[in-house]
Parts: sequence; C-alpha cells; structure tokens
Amino acid sequence: KKNMENHTKITEFILVGFKSHPGSQLFLSVLFSTMYAVTVVGNVCMILIIRMDSKLHTPMYFFLENLSTLDICYSSVITPRATLIFSLDRRNISYNGCASQMFFFSLFGTTEAFFLAVMAYDRFTAICNPLLYQVIMNKRLCVFMVMASYLSGCINCTIQTGFTFSLSFCGPKEINHFFCDVAAVMHASCSDTLVNELVMLTVCGSIIVGTALVVFISYGYIIITIVQMPSAESRHKAFSTCSSHMMTICVFFGTVFFMYAQPGATSSPDKNNTISIFYTIVIPMLNPFIYTLRNTEVKGSLKKQLKRKGFFW
Repeated sequence: KKNMENHTKITEFILVGFKSHPGSQLFLSVLFSTMYAVTVVGNVCMILIIRMDSKLHTPMYFFLENLSTLDICYSSVITPRATLIFSLDRRNISYNGCASQMFFFSLFGTTEAFFLAVMAYDRFTAICNPLLYQVIMNKRLCVFMVMASYLSGCINCTIQTGFTFSLSFCGPKEINHFFCDVAAVMHASCSDTLVNELVMLTVCGSIIVGTALVVFISYGYIIITIVQMPSAESRHKAFSTCSSHMMTICVFFGTVFFMYAQPGATSSPDKNNTISIFYTIVIPMLNPFIYTLRNTEVKGSLKKQLKRKGFFW
C-alpha cells in the first residue's frame, strides 16, 4: 500500500539534464532549435522530392520517404521540449506527459532500428540479386516491412513504458536527463529496478543485436559483391553510397547499444545525456543528407523540379 501511495503522489517530474552548465543554456537552446529546423526542412524536402518524381517511386525511395516521416516524428518528441528547457528553463513535465514522451520516443526509436535493417536488406537485394529485385521487393512486401517495423516498435515501447511506470517514485522527482528516457526515469525511482534493467537489457539488446546483424550481414554481402565488380567506376560509386549508409548505421547502433544494451546502462546519466543527443537529434537531421542528397538520382530530380519552377534556366 505504501508503494502505491508513493507511486500516485508524484504528479510531475523535473528534467535536470545539462543543468550543471548554466552558461551553455542559451547555446544549447539555439543549437537544438537550429538542428530541429534543419531536421524538419531536410526531411520534408526529401518527402516532396520523392513524391513529385515518378522515377523515384521505387522500393528504396519508398523506405527513404518513410524514414524521413519517422525522423520528423522522432525528433518532434524530444527537441521542441528540450529547447523550452534550455531557453525558458521550463523543466517540469507532468507524470502523464513523461509517460507519453517515453512511449513515443521508444516507438519511433525502435522503428528506426528496424527501418535501417529493412533498408539494408533492400540494398542487399538490389546489389546482390539485381535480376530478381523487382520480384522480391514487390509493393506488398515493402508495405508489410514498414508496418512490421512500426508494430515491433509498438510492442517494445508498450513493454518499456509499462514496466518503467509501474515503479514507485517517492522523491526526489528529478530526472537527470533532458527528456524522459527509460534509463533516466528508472534511475529516479525508489523501487528495486533489477527486473526492469533485465527487461530493458533483454528486449532492447535483442532488438539492437538482431537489427544490427541484419544490417551488417547485408552490407558484408554488398561489399563482397562490389569488390567483384569489373568496372572501377561502378565500384567507386557503390562504395561511396555504402560508406555513407554505414556511417549513419554505426553512429546509431553504437550509441543505442551503449545506452540500452549493456549492463549498468542506468549508472552514468551525465555521460548518457551527451551520447543521446546523437541518436535523438543529430541522426534524424543527418539522414536526409547522408542517405539521399549524395545520391545522383535525387540531385537530378531536385534540379528538374527547380527548373520546372523557374529557379534554373
């Protein structure tokens, strides 16, 4: 009964991430709001370019369009509130608001990991089985893969949020983070969190390792196929695309693994604050540039659209 009273007493939390550096609050506010603006504009442009050019209505760009939509949602869950924290020092978040933020952050974050695996499989099929590509990557399979990614995200976020908010919070109500991350909220609880940590390690660890394996095995086969290509020009072109994708994947899976898939993930919140900026804010901003603006098809489509609108002669 006492635990239940403690559990229901808490109506709000205080997000204290980066509070130890008061001089940097304005800098962080400007940085976060700029990065959010670039994220939204970059990803919206990506969606519009793909939608407006029928040549880009292929499985690869279908996944990229969905990735851009996901990145806007993913960033919107975290960055606007974080900007308010730094600019206006509005650090309070309601109990339900914190649970909602955790739910949607876990949903979009998990879905992103599955998307990266799906997109790696798509590239593997295109490069290693080019003759069967159209047959294998049909529209039904593409839609199924996107829906399965969201469903997997939904299952994980329900487990994580449910387990975390079944804990007791009896003060202090401070969360040492700039958003309601699973590990940080767990750290603020006065309950025994061993079961929660084991659940997080098992569920998140299996998702991260599973999706990362699909990605790295796919790219392993891709690299072997590229090496065997007869033309130096085609090898260089394929490698430059792969290196961009691999960079994003390494940053995403590296930081997420460090945060959620190792024992004692809740023990160093200050370090986690800095690392989590990468996968919550930096990666959604970089994805449209890394994945598509280095792509000659997208650049060609963009020039064509701008010419049509009268920007180029």
